[in-house]
Amino acid sequence: MRTILDTDSSAAASGLRSGELLALRMNDIDFKASTVRVDESSDQRTNGRIGPCKNAAASRTVALHDLEGKKSMRRLKHLLMSSPNAEALIFRSKRGGSILETTIVNQGLYPALKALGLPQGGLHGFRRRCNRRWELAGVNPAVIRQQMGHSSHHMTALYSGEIPLDQVWEMRRRRKCLKRMERPIGIEPTPEPWQGSVLPLY
Repeated sequence: MRTILDTDSSAAASGLRSGELLALRMNDIDFKASTVRVDESSDQRTNGRIGPCKNAAASRTVALHDLEGKKSMRRLKHLLMSSPNAEALIFRSKRGGSILETTIVNQGLYPALKALGLPQGGLHGFRRRCNRRWELAGVNPAVIRQQMGHSSHHMTALYSGEIPLDQVWEMRRRRKCLKRMERPIGIEPTPEPWQGSVLPLY
């Protein structure tokens, strides 16, 4: 279960495709630079066989410099403390082999969504959420395309889109209400999603 939770957290923070995430090795993580190198992918159609990325654009280095990215890097650092093998897969089975997306969603994600009363969804939803987080933070679209590993700006445009103004104001109103509820019991107010979240990659 711990591996499943860390997989979901990393997916949400990095925007990696599920195959890319499940092919990450210890030496792909640079904690000092807060980056993740993507140069392999797990083929879910061939029982998780590790091979090259789907295209040239998919081979990239993803910078996790915003608040959620740094939080995910701290979780990964704690997870990898007892794993000295630099070539080992980060998210692996008990025998050290690759794991499948179906295992993650069936054992972890689906039960969590059911408990929350939400419809079923795959890991790809975390990827789209990450794209939207960077979009809301005001990250340059060209940078988002590079971070996501899209082969064209048309693909990035499919992930992005104009958010109606009334939805933006409603989101801010709800967050302000939450802050007022948090303060009396001593909980630190949650920062707005665009505060401290812009990646320094312009």
